[in-house]
Amino acid sequence: MPSAAPESSTDIHLLTVQSPVGTLILSAQNGALTGLSWATGLYTHHETTSELLTEAESQLAAYFDSRLKDFNLPLAVSGTKFQSRVWRAIDAIPFGATLTYGGLAKKLRTGPRAVAGACGANPIPIIVPCHRVLSTTGNLCGYSGHGGILTKATLLNLEGIRANV
Repeated sequence: MPSAAPESSTDIHLLTVQSPVGTLILSAQNGALTGLSWATGLYTHHETTSELLTEAESQLAAYFDSRLKDFNLPLAVSGTKFQSRVWRAIDAIPFGATLTYGGLAKKLRTGPRAVAGACGANPIPIIVPCHRVLSTTGNLCGYSGHGGILTKATLLNLEGIRANV
């Protein structure tokens, strides 16, 4: 494991993490987690990790081992005010629970398609658990992470939610 570099306000730190849903790339800047994406295709392994990313890796490992239900990491996500509202609402969905796009839309006084769009733009999936948002019928209807609904089903099953593809 690479050693943690001291953080400066302009440095972007990256850490590659192996997980049950694929190889993940965590990014952080200014002391906050800014992204989680899947390494796909031709990926050049480059890391400039930090203490924060090491902690994020540890929390992800605990989540995948069913030892962690709530992430406790500083987040800095870039998006519109509306997207940020949706992401905060998604972040409030507890481990092992789900909401529908329609239910979340009703809470936010907006439309389900707008909520779905914000879910798809979530820069920190898993940690901001957009996989917990389902269609009105309870079916899995999409996931922006690598592997799509198979990944969504895996995450939901890990949380004790029976999800069939």
